[in-house]
Amino acid sequence: MRNISLGFKKFRKSAMILAALSFFIVTVSKAQDVAEGKTLFTAKCKSCHALDHDLTGPALTPKVNELDEAFLISWIRDNVSLRASGNKQAIEAAKFSPSEMTTFPNLSDDQIKNIIAYAKAGEPKKEAAAGAAAVKDEGASSLSIVGIIAIIVLSIVVLVVLGRAIKVLERLILEKQGIEVAEEENVSLVTGVKGLFKNKKFVFFTVLCLVIVLGSFGWMGMWETGVHTGYQPTQPIKFSHELHAGINQIDCQYCHSGAFKSKNATIPSLNVCMNCHKNVQARTEDGQISPEIQKIYNALGYDADKQTYDKSKEKPIEWVRVHNLPDFAYFNHSQHVVVGEEAIRKEKGLKPTDPVCFACHGPVNTMEEIYQYSPLTMKWCINCHKEADISNKKNDAFYANVIAAHEKIKKGEKITPAMLGGLECGKCHY
Repeated sequence: MRNISLGFKKFRKSAMILAALSFFIVTVSKAQDVAEGKTLFTAKCKSCHALDHDLTGPALTPKVNELDEAFLISWIRDNVSLRASGNKQAIEAAKFSPSEMTTFPNLSDDQIKNIIAYAKAGEPKKEAAAGAAAVKDEGASSLSIVGIIAIIVLSIVVLVVLGRAIKVLERLILEKQGIEVAEEENVSLVTGVKGLFKNKKFVFFTVLCLVIVLGSFGWMGMWETGVHTGYQPTQPIKFSHELHAGINQIDCQYCHSGAFKSKNATIPSLNVCMNCHKNVQARTEDGQISPEIQKIYNALGYDADKQTYDKSKEKPIEWVRVHNLPDFAYFNHSQHVVVGEEAIRKEKGLKPTDPVCFACHGPVNTMEEIYQYSPLTMKWCINCHKEADISNKKNDAFYANVIAAHEKIKKGEKITPAMLGGLECGKCHY
């Protein structure tokens, strides 16, 4: 019986350690899966899908909870082949929208499962609180964490009860055999705690748990350092892209004219705003000019009634920059939206009517206030450069020059940096 007791004690300690380690590992891995799923959803799916309502495609959260995971993996990777194979479920799903869904053959099973995990978890509901920011939950759901904690606590309780039951049984057997059992000495709480910390196994287990927890939080913190996805600062004027680019369908380059011809997209001057808002004043019911439009007038020193400008009252609008790359990173808007437009459209699955800007900035025409849609990390850029297909760009002047330079190198002819654009100002001057 004593051997059984000793064996059970060893099992109990091992089970407690395993339960604790499982809790931390499952929680951390779950958070990473959902976080990666959100990143992939934002990059690959968000232009056509929302979690809780229909867009070009159906709302994803109810769909992923309704459909089998194996079907979803096959559908997301290559829905065209799936439909061609005669799969009835795929043929029925394709009837939702006349637009053909983009295929994602480069996504692994794990990546697709992460997207599904994020879609199932969904985004937390925004609580209406004046001036309060919505809380973001990119990790495991609170319900799953509570469930895991409850299971661990219940397991520990069961182990303790069983341990005490075995002690009682041992005592009864020894007393039946006529063996005198010494009464256990009552030990104070402080003495018991001190005794625990003298136990090397307990100390090792405690330190191990702390290292795992702190290491996990530290890793996640460092991984997200400098990543500002979802960043939405308060701007001096509540400019609605949804109203201008969406409802009124104003072309992006009307305001951001630099995107198609220079390194920077440029923020439009107030004179561009006045092209429309000199006449469009959106007056309220009491006849007052819209407060947001009035801010434009105030910045220009414009009197709407007299239609005159007072230069002494002019002051700049202090817009807060949303998309910001490190100083060492060079990005040229025109090279991407003009030279690489076709490849980017294909890679990101944009519709012909969508501006190429959506590839990085997301569906701007649905944003009440602009926010950072993509992570803009080096990994995100490199992944796009790895997957974008530029094999059909042979007739493009930029790539034609590169090919011509390579042919000269093969022939042993002289080639200089100037022939490859080395005299462009932007190569050195940011």
